[in-house]
Amino acid sequence: MPLAACDSSASGDAAKGAAPAAAQAAPASQPSQTLASAKGQIRVTRVASGLDHPWSLAFLPDGAMLVTERSGQLRRVGADGAVSAPIAGVPKVWAAGQGGLLDVVLAPDFASSRRIYLSYAEPGDNGTAGTAVAYGTLSGDTLADVKVIYRQEPKLEGPNHFGSRIVFDDAGHVFISQGERNQRPTAQDLGKLQGKLVRLNLDGSVPQDNPFVGRADARPEIYSYGHRNMQGMARDPRTGKIWQSEHGPRGGDEINLPEAGKNYGWPIITYGINYSGQPIPEAEGKAKDGMEQPYHLWEKSPGVSGMAFLTGKADSPWNDSLFLGALAERNLIRLTLDGDRIVGEERLLNEIGERVRDVRVAADGSVYVLTDEDDGKVWRIEAPQAP
Repeated sequence: MPLAACDSSASGDAAKGAAPAAAQAAPASQPSQTLASAKGQIRVTRVASGLDHPWSLAFLPDGAMLVTERSGQLRRVGADGAVSAPIAGVPKVWAAGQGGLLDVVLAPDFASSRRIYLSYAEPGDNGTAGTAVAYGTLSGDTLADVKVIYRQEPKLEGPNHFGSRIVFDDAGHVFISQGERNQRPTAQDLGKLQGKLVRLNLDGSVPQDNPFVGRADARPEIYSYGHRNMQGMARDPRTGKIWQSEHGPRGGDEINLPEAGKNYGWPIITYGINYSGQPIPEAEGKAKDGMEQPYHLWEKSPGVSGMAFLTGKADSPWNDSLFLGALAERNLIRLTLDGDRIVGEERLLNEIGERVRDVRVAADGSVYVLTDEDDGKVWRIEAPQAP
């Protein structure tokens, strides 16, 4: 399997030139393409282009979108495809390798608070960096009252495996996915925050029912551990369960449904090997007592990234689907769900030939994707018409 199967293949992308600071005009044309799918023809429309390795997308109530660029810019993309100048007030990011400005989500009370949450690689001392999360109030073209609510500790050297996605539950918690910073043993070390799924209250405080609260040898922020590099996470609207996807090494991309206090095995158990072709040094096999098996596994890595559910659309042939971006395969994965069971899988957007970094589902059931390219794009995908 080529190195491109892991997101590490893009480690130099963030160092390439940032998009112009001035506002960009909408594309002169927004062509639609008709592409094949397992259930008929789909329509794909380019909404915006000219983005610098966009990483995440969030829909605004007025029909516009917020889009992060890994190089550090947060932009507003209008419904007409116009791309704004950078929004001021974004925290300083460490834009190198896979680090930079990552996820953007609206707070659950955005309609009244105008608050948004950002995850990003935060610079530390002596060339170190770590995943961080901050929130701020969106006011026109400025992010005000910015507060950092989470910092991965300790900060480490290296350009890879920051994660990171942000998801809310219905009980006042925020989940933060991240990576082990390509330093494998940290994922099993409960005294470090690398390779952990973290659960906090919305203000950044630690819930007292987190599984490791009160343990002297463990960080209280930790919800689950033994993760490699979680670049996708979404909440199933039907059940409230959190699903997350993570890169394996050479082989072994996973989906997990993380549960409190459980160990998901990396690097002690894995279905992958090093890019050199040699075994993972710490690996003891594919299974071990006390460690969870993947909920779903790709032994040949598609390079999974952002993910989103499409549910509640009974008239859509894509109802009850989970979508995941694929970086290495340069396509969009659609998993068909029967409850929690994955009962089908297909690939979309092969014809586009671009690295799919994020995927989001709009209120009308259309699917939006971001492509992680020098000339990154926002695409809208409409499902085949039901017969």
